[in-house]
Amino acid sequence: MKIKHQLSIFNALTRLLVILILWFMLPVLIEKEVYKNINKSLLEKKEKFICNLDKQEINDFIVRNDATETYSSFSTLHSEFLQLSRLPKNAQINKMIFIAEPRIIEEERNDYMILQYDFIYEKTAYRLEIGNSLSEIKELTFTLRLFILIVLFIILALTFLMDSFFIEYLLKPFNRIIDTKIRRVNEPDTFDHTPIQTHSTDFQELDTVLNQMMDRISELFNKERQFIANVSHELLTPVALLKNKFENLLQNDSLDDNAIDKIASSLRTLDMLKKVINNLLLISRIENHQYEANESIDLKELINNLLEDLNDRMEEKGLILTLNLQHNFPFIGNKTLIHILLYNLLVNAIKYNRKNGNITICDGFLKEKYYLSISDTGIGMIDSQINQIFNRFARINTDQEGQGLGLAIVDSIAHFHQIDIEVTSIPNEGTTFTLLLSNHRKLK
Repeated sequence: MKIKHQLSIFNALTRLLVILILWFMLPVLIEKEVYKNINKSLLEKKEKFICNLDKQEINDFIVRNDATETYSSFSTLHSEFLQLSRLPKNAQINKMIFIAEPRIIEEERNDYMILQYDFIYEKTAYRLEIGNSLSEIKELTFTLRLFILIVLFIILALTFLMDSFFIEYLLKPFNRIIDTKIRRVNEPDTFDHTPIQTHSTDFQELDTVLNQMMDRISELFNKERQFIANVSHELLTPVALLKNKFENLLQNDSLDDNAIDKIASSLRTLDMLKKVINNLLLISRIENHQYEANESIDLKELINNLLEDLNDRMEEKGLILTLNLQHNFPFIGNKTLIHILLYNLLVNAIKYNRKNGNITICDGFLKEKYYLSISDTGIGMIDSQINQIFNRFARINTDQEGQGLGLAIVDSIAHFHQIDIEVTSIPNEGTTFTLLLSNHRKLK
């Protein structure tokens, strides 16, 4: 998951947590404040009632009904009531308390916040109860909670969008660094050292460190390539001199058969050394982009020519060739290098094949790219061997001749032409090399 998505999700979750906390806490705080105001209002009503009270009013208020001495007054909507009653002589007197309890007013049950005030007036105990309905408070609390929830979710959505845009803006330099300086870089020489425009010092430092690191890597790569090229080139001269001296020695009639065999063996060793040096020079030149890649290559024609050259080797081993090229796919590249690439793959298909085996060459389109595959029925490879076949001097089968540079050359040429190579192999059944050619190299 990308950093911007992680940050957006984290911000959304933290805001959601805040919403949940407020959802549970705000109603409690609101109810507490509302109850405080109700109690204050009840006290004011109590003071107003008591201050204006006298004996005549008490007698006027209290109406004897069913052996009780009680006066009741309530609003038409039952939102509040006032009740005054005489207490029995032995009743316990509580100065003043607030209670919340249900009351039935005119056969309608409601929850009330009640101020209960006991007082003595002219040696007679009275209880004054002033109640305020809580139903409106609960409705108000529910409405507030719903309103707060809607507002907070709107805020959550807006802040999430704002965070997403801001994080996207903030990480633009980072994405540009990934796209232009890491993802698209196939080798150090193609690295773009242009500074990334950003106001963030962290990304500026990252960009600077990447530039410095790629400079060091590029320098090391160039030194390695130059070293291989220089060493390979310098070795060719003494090899040529030794070969010339050995060939001159063979002209000496005084040599016996044993000496001739030793000289001939030395010449074969020098030939092998010369091939290794030439192959290393070839790889070095390819990696240093010393070849042009602007020729039109007819792959079908090139393969047919190679098969004619290798026909004797295939007949010697009794191999059966199946050629199934259905598409005419002209390719832009270096014809000499593509010839070497296909030659090495075909030679390997012959060399590592079994007697009377098969070689299949076919083409088509895969992953929206043109592909060319070369399959054999040879010794095959296991996964660990497949991972090493393109390494220099890697040899899967030590019984076969070779220096282990053929597939390294194939890999360098393929990389130079932006060709992807996929290898599938089953031990004792065979191997398939599939070349995926880039579409932008197809001629229009």
